[in-house]
Amino acid sequence: MLLSLLLLGAAPSGPAPSSLPPEALGAPPLVDASPTAWACTIDTLRAGKECVFEAELPPPGAANADQESANVKLLKDASRALCSEAVSNARDGTPDPKLVAVCERKYADVVGRCGIEGNSPVVDAKGRFAPVARACYRALSTVLQDVQLMATVASTCCECAARSQCPGTGESCYAAVSRQQAGPTTLACMDDRCHDACSMMLPSSASIPRQAPSRARPQHTDSASL
Repeated sequence: MLLSLLLLGAAPSGPAPSSLPPEALGAPPLVDASPTAWACTIDTLRAGKECVFEAELPPPGAANADQESANVKLLKDASRALCSEAVSNARDGTPDPKLVAVCERKYADVVGRCGIEGNSPVVDAKGRFAPVARACYRALSTVLQDVQLMATVASTCCECAARSQCPGTGESCYAAVSRQQAGPTTLACMDDRCHDACSMMLPSSASIPRQAPSRARPQHTDSASL
């Protein structure tokens, strides 16, 4: 033990020699300029992870139409992949083209407001979202989360309802079913024709309003007396 302490005390002071390999503890620190695990990127948007807006950008300048168009195009180009993945992942790999179309339209509505007036790039050279794009990023994340919910609880039900020709189907079905806002006629049809596919979101059968069957008027026939 004493010998070890003496040897440590005799170690040369000052900066580590440059001949040390990069992985050595005494080597000069290497700067890693890649995004940290907490940076807000397309990947964190896809995964719905919490993140930090740490992009490195020049100070905002005057409004620039070309930069605004570039910002919108960048985010729109990612929409198809993000929407397809959000739906497919929530459905264990099963696609739903109608719901993907709903997602893309919702995504496009948000992206149209994400140009940041061309004052700054929406992401930096390393793919990190700019702090000024915080509201845009949150809005896009909300779209993907809403679509994942629709894919999880409404997609299979709405597909069955469309095949069964229930009222209130189509693209509006996804939001109505996931928010439990489907009308009584639609609910009654789903309960009758798609009970297994819609059971997660259907109220009890006894509580679903149903129209009373219309009574046919008795037909009076005049019989001729013989």
